[in-house]
Amino acid sequence: MPRKNTRNTKGRIISAAWKLFYEQGYEETTVEDIVFESETSKGSFYHYFDGKDALVGTLAYVFDEKYEQLMQDMAPNMGAVEKLIYLNHELLAMIEAGVSMDLLARLLSTQLLARGEKHLLDRNRTYFKLLRQIITDGQRSGELRTDCTVNDIVKAYALWERALLYDWCLCRGDYSLVAYTDRVTPMFLESYRGKKENSAVSDSEIPKKSL
Repeated sequence: MPRKNTRNTKGRIISAAWKLFYEQGYEETTVEDIVFESETSKGSFYHYFDGKDALVGTLAYVFDEKYEQLMQDMAPNMGAVEKLIYLNHELLAMIEAGVSMDLLARLLSTQLLARGEKHLLDRNRTYFKLLRQIITDGQRSGELRTDCTVNDIVKAYALWERALLYDWCLCRGDYSLVAYTDRVTPMFLESYRGKKENSAVSDSEIPKKSL
């Protein structure tokens, strides 16, 4: 169970809500259930949210919690591309196993219609901070190409992941999201690898031995 005493009230409400949405379904979960599970109060709930529907847009925060965990779990010696593949696999595995497609589709639709804050595009999210750090390190090490800016690659990667989720919802999950991303995401990321130095000396540079 999460250490509730170390979490802020809003975070506790969000985590409790999504736990209940998964366990008993969105329609069956009430505000009272969420208040009880989060060990908060109705006053606290309505301080942050107008109602249960307002929680749909907070799924991005749940994703960020997963990223915070993955940051601790990643092997430090992994390369930049391998880290991006690992994050992609782990998040989409969590989504396929633990987030209902209807809720995911609802999140994507609310973000399309939202006129104000769009949580999925919030550059202050853990998601974007982590991507920027990985890609910056990858460019410094020469693993990632430098003819694109860090922001260019971050945007392309985030757009790629949103496209994967949108298509999966559009197809009503008639294929495995994880199996598909494991096959195509490495190919997508290969286009951002830096040009490897050719350490081998060309034949023309090898001095000929006299016969």
